[in-house]
Amino acid sequence: MTRELTSPQVADASRRSRRARVREATGREIKQIARRHLTAHGASGVSLRAIAREMGMTAPGLYRYFDGLDALMEALQAELVAELTATVVSAQTSLPAADTDGRLLAALRAVRAWGLANRAEFALLFGPGSTQAAAIEDSPAAEAGRRFASAFVALFDQLVAEGRFTVPAETEASAQLCEQLDAFARLTGFSGDRASPGAVRVLASCWVRFYGLVCMEVFEHLGFVSDDMEALFEAELRDLVTGLGVAYRAP
Repeated sequence: MTRELTSPQVADASRRSRRARVREATGREIKQIARRHLTAHGASGVSLRAIAREMGMTAPGLYRYFDGLDALMEALQAELVAELTATVVSAQTSLPAADTDGRLLAALRAVRAWGLANRAEFALLFGPGSTQAAAIEDSPAAEAGRRFASAFVALFDQLVAEGRFTVPAETEASAQLCEQLDAFARLTGFSGDRASPGAVRVLASCWVRFYGLVCMEVFEHLGFVSDDMEALFEAELRDLVTGLGVAYRAP
């Protein structure tokens, strides 16, 4: 038999719920301000003192919501990765489930588009000095990273299953390379019978190539060539996906 709550208990539960909502809303506001400061000044320009000043709080007061600046930035990272992942998933699901080729192209283009539209945020996640790669495996940021990776791993696994490209045997892989491939597979969630060392190496190689191209454009390392790198990006994208047996389609 379920015991009915008395009026004082109901009121107490309501107050706790209200406090939780206020706390959640304040936490969101703190992260929103931190993101604005990140966009305006870069990661080094985000400080608890400046955020507290804008909110009309004291810097120590922010510690009721985050255990310091590192904790705040990690929470912001997790939120940004979730936003990027949602962008990628939305791009994929705009196409039929059976259109693996179109979904992969859309997902890769979505990463580039988000990075160009959110350069400071992209730098926090993937740029020099980023703590994303060093985040402990059970942290919210690391978990968000795995969800982001899974959006691509699922498509890659489908290509392997369909035999779109020849998976190298990797019989001569060194012990050190095998360790690195195992770590890459574990962190990206690529597992199962099709996650052979050869397949993992292809996935890692493709990601390095794509990631490097996007980073160079987002961080304007190719600015001496042109202000608009879409033509080069699409040419490299065509070569990359063609090697995976994917039929390239122009945007």
